[in-house]
Amino acid sequence: MSDQGSNPPSNRPRAEPEIIPPGAPLPPHDRDGPFNARFQRIYIARPGPFGLLLVALAAIIIVAVILLLVVGAVLIWLPVVGLMIAIGIVTGLVRSRWRC
Repeated sequence: MSDQGSNPPSNRPRAEPEIIPPGAPLPPHDRDGPFNARFQRIYIARPGPFGLLLVALAAIIIVAVILLLVVGAVLIWLPVVGLMIAIGIVTGLVRSRWRC
C-alpha cells in the first residue's frame, strides 16, 4: 500500500515549501498572479516645503467643505424648526381658546 491511506488528499499540502538561503538568487515563477508577485522596497522621501504646502492646502479645503456642509444643514433646518415652534404656539393658543 502507499502513503495515501494514512493521509487523505484534503490534508496533504499542495506543495512543499521552498527554503531559499540568504543571498541566493530567487527562482523564477511559473505563473503570474497577485500572490506570486515579487515584492520591491518602496522608498518615500521626506516632503519638502512645497509638499507640505500642498498637504496643508488639501486639509484646509477638506475642512472648509465639511464646514460648508454643516452650515448648509443648519440653514436648511432653521426654518423647519421655526415652523414647528410656530405651529406649537398657534395650536397652544387655539386649544386654550376652545376650552373656555
